[in-house]
Amino acid sequence: MVDKVKVAEIIELIRPQLQADGGDIALIDTQDDGTVVVELQGACKGCPMSQLTLAHAVERVLKENVNGVLRVIPADDIDFA
Repeated sequence: MVDKVKVAEIIELIRPQLQADGGDIALIDTQDDGTVVVELQGACKGCPMSQLTLAHAVERVLKENVNGVLRVIPADDIDFA
């Protein structure tokens, strides 16, 4: 089980870097399988580099700092229905 509060704390540390480039990030959900669902916003939304940002920045930092995080995916990839 991923600690949603800890994930939110780490995202707050990542946020200024994204905001410096005109973007932002929102935590949508943490799932029992170790998946963290986020929404990239602003300049990050639709940016061709957004997958690299998720994989090499957000996911790496979360995996290093929060036990149980296995992957980070954009909310656009989830069907919440």
